[in-house]
Amino acid sequence: MKKLIALFAVTSMASTAAVASVALSGSASVSYDDNGTFASATSYDADMTIVGTAGGTTLTASYDMDGSSMSTTAVDLTTTIGPVTIAADMFDEVTADSTAATAGTAGQQVYESTDTGVTVSLDVPIGDATVALDNSGNVILSGTWSGVTLSHTVGDTTSTTATVALAGIDMNVTNKGGTTTWDIATTVSGIDLTLTSGQDVTAAFGLAGNTMTVSAFSQNASAAASAGNAAGTHANGYGTYSSASAASYSTVAIARDLTSGATLTATYSTKDDSLTLKAAVTF
Repeated sequence: MKKLIALFAVTSMASTAAVASVALSGSASVSYDDNGTFASATSYDADMTIVGTAGGTTLTASYDMDGSSMSTTAVDLTTTIGPVTIAADMFDEVTADSTAATAGTAGQQVYESTDTGVTVSLDVPIGDATVALDNSGNVILSGTWSGVTLSHTVGDTTSTTATVALAGIDMNVTNKGGTTTWDIATTVSGIDLTLTSGQDVTAAFGLAGNTMTVSAFSQNASAAASAGNAAGTHANGYGTYSSASAASYSTVAIARDLTSGATLTATYSTKDDSLTLKAAVTF
């Protein structure tokens, strides 16, 4: 493992000397929300992604450009050496508060784990399967057979995911730590329908460039905080904050592509009786 990481480090330094191609993409949007009976608010978002490729090595870096200064959101480097693929996550995203279990935003981790790491994958001669090992000691087995994609991770938290695309139906199933979640998507009479294990339903219909999406979100019960530890080795992993119950609500969103190249979306939500107008462009 250490030798492979060392080889990856040498490869990354050599490839930066002569980048064959660089691709730039991004998006920007501005939203106005009347917030129902509360004070209205305007928000902005602008993101940029840079992709550099040299042979079998690719660097992808993403940035958030709105606000007082540009900030990094992701940096990933991948390289392929024969049957071996090495991927490095070079950015540690800090999103959680590390205070008491009852503080912070509901649903965040109590302790923040380190997101950076290296994964080494090996294409082995057992059909379409791939065996991968990351720097946390997790072993990932994945592959696709007869339209079904399976991935099984053995490590701190054993998880299995399955993706099926057959007869016009797309289904995703995930079992992690003994808890199973799923979603199903299909198209009926030109209407795209999505149903999740949380009893959320979404229906999208209309012509290209002029669509309406209706979504119904079920009620969520409150959840107590779970204790964990900073190393993530506790039975509860890093732990979670408590979360309050949420009532069911629905949204209706109408999106229209404009001749200017932007997309205008109007969204009404029964959650707070609000109307949001959003103009967005992708380049």
